[in-house]
Amino acid sequence: MKEREVEAKRLIGKKLVRGKMYEYEYYTLPLNLYIPKSMVEKFGTRYTLQVDEDSGTITIRPRSQ
Repeated sequence: MKEREVEAKRLIGKKLVRGKMYEYEYYTLPLNLYIPKSMVEKFGTRYTLQVDEDSGTITIRPRSQ
């Protein structure tokens, strides 16, 4: 099992719908994993990422402060 400390990146998306431009924000972790905005608001941007190569599971946990 591999374990590492990661930080969520804040990205701004833009979408044009019927002539009107909308902006939205979302957060990602390495390996293109999306993380809910509510989780970032509650726990912050630093997480522990555990990858179990035998079973193929990825576990994301908030980093203890």
